[in-house]
Order: sequence, then structure tokens, then C-alpha cells
Amino acid sequence: MIHRPAGEFAAIAERLAKNIFQVHGIARDEEVVFNRPLRRAQLLPFFTKLEPCLIGMEACSSAHHWAREFTALGHIVRLIPPIYVKPYVKRGKSDAIDAEAICEAVTRPTMRFVAIKTVEQQALLSLHRARALLVRQRTQLINGLRGMVAEFGVYIAKGLARVIGFAEDILVGEVLDLPEIANEVIHNLCEHLVALHARIRWYEERLKLVAKEDARVRLLRTIPGVGVVTASAIIASIGDGHQFRNGREFAAWLGLTPANKSSGGKEKLGRITKMGDQYLRCLLVVGMTSLVRQTKSHPERASKWLTSLLERKPARVATVAMANKTARIVWAVLTRNEPYTPHTV
Repeated sequence: MIHRPAGEFAAIAERLAKNIFQVHGIARDEEVVFNRPLRRAQLLPFFTKLEPCLIGMEACSSAHHWAREFTALGHIVRLIPPIYVKPYVKRGKSDAIDAEAICEAVTRPTMRFVAIKTVEQQALLSLHRARALLVRQRTQLINGLRGMVAEFGVYIAKGLARVIGFAEDILVGEVLDLPEIANEVIHNLCEHLVALHARIRWYEERLKLVAKEDARVRLLRTIPGVGVVTASAIIASIGDGHQFRNGREFAAWLGLTPANKSSGGKEKLGRITKMGDQYLRCLLVVGMTSLVRQTKSHPERASKWLTSLLERKPARVATVAMANKTARIVWAVLTRNEPYTPHTV
């Protein structure tokens, strides 16, 4: 039972779960008022009765939904990356301890927060996540099919097009010189592969349709190495990018900046942190890998900066460096709402 007026709460932390939610509240004098579990049906009525206050939650799969619900009730909601909450956990592991740590973290003046996504952003991200899931399944299926036919001495050339071509030949009637049961298994796998590939193409076409409707996606596509999939994923993840103060902060959020291990006045930078959004980081690196390949085959089209970088560094190092630079360009294009215009020397 809460014995204080609702307006006296300084902060409330919520430990999200599927059915049981832990809430921890402190007053303005930092006295702990409650730390109790709530069922899903009790959650919104509980916060409806409270006067507007600060609510902290870990950024997880359902956090953006609850953040929108609580914001609609007039509360100020802050989403915290789970890794930033961990230092405030005193000892042990329980929902009550986690909620207390979240409440402590959300009141820190230097804490960094995650921007709350809109329903439209999450809907667009659902396209990307479904496509990424099917791409992983297709890769797994291709590797399994390659290994299986290789046991019978059948070799499939490298490349997605070669594997899909092999599967389509099997489906139109080509029969390998193998036992009947092996041919049946291979036929079933090829049928599954072709259907999976068609489903992935559907997602890609749907992403292209969404990209045509969004002006911000069209702006990002003016950046070399940024295609439809990468541009729409960036928009779905960060929106207009104004939650970042500068391009370096966005690149650091993606994990593309070197880890800082400096001490005693000696600066020591290591490999990239890989601490941020893995999906976006992967898309940017893949896009820059394609750009590096184009540079090697058509050097006359490449920028002097990239050509000079490839002369001094290995291709993979240059690829990651380009991804870092492109992330900063992405932030500038979004925040200024202007297309990319390369500098000519």
C-alpha cells in the first residue's frame, strides 16, 4: 500500500517481464516507498493513479510499447541500455534487486538513454528482423545442402545464384545418379530452399516499396555504399538521428569506434568496440565491402581518400574505417535533412 501522495515520487523503476513486473519507487527525499511485483493486468491501472513522474526501464523487446503507454499517461519515461544498469546492482540477482538498480541508474545525471521508437519504426524493423531470420535459415540450408551432396561427390559452385540454379534444376526434373532415398531428400531440400529464397525476395521488394515512400531513406541512398536495406534499417532504428549530439556519437553507438584503454596520460586505442547495434553495423560493413570491391575493379570512380586508404591498410581495415566514416555522414545527412554531396579536390 502506498502511503505517500503520488506527486511526491522522484522516480519509479520497472523491471519488465512477460507476466510479472517489479516496480521500485523512491520519494523526493530518496526514501524507498515500495518495491513490489505487479501482474500485467495491474500495470496500467497502477500508473494511471499516479501523478506524472520519472519512470526508468531497461531497453528490451517490450520496453518501447510500455514507454509509449506510460508517456500517454503523462509520465516521463527513460529507457536505459541494460549494460549501463549492471554497475548499480549491489549483490545477487532478483527482480527486486534489478528494479532497485534501474531506479538508481535512471536518476544519474550522466546516464545515457535509448530513444523511444514509434509504432511505425517498430513495424519497419519487423520487416528487417523477419528478413534477417530467413537469410540465416537460407544460409544454414545452403550449407547443409552443399555438405550433403558433397558426400556423394557432387560439387556446387560458390555463390548464391549457383546454389539456387542447382535447386531449380533439381525441381524441374534433373535426377542425380544417386539412390532413390537420397534423391528424395535432396529434392525436398531444394524445394524448401527455392521457397525460402522467394520469401526473402518478397521482403526485399516490400522494403523497396517502403523506401520509395520515405524521403529520409531517399536522402540516405545518396551516400555511396548505402542501399535500400541499410537506409530503411537506419531510419527504423534511429529516426531523424537528433538523439545523438554528433556523428562520432552515432558511430560509437554502432560500435565502430576503437576501444579506449588509456591510462596514466598515455592514449591507447584498441579494436572497434562492437558494443552497439549489431545489425546496423553489419549492414554498413557489408555495404562498404561492396564499395571497396568496386574501387578495385573501377579505380577511376573511387574517392582519393579511399584509394589512399587501401594503399596503406588491408582491405578489411579499410572497410571498417569506411563504415565508421559513413556512419558520421549518415548522421549529418539526417540531421541537416540534405542529400550527400562529396567534396571534390
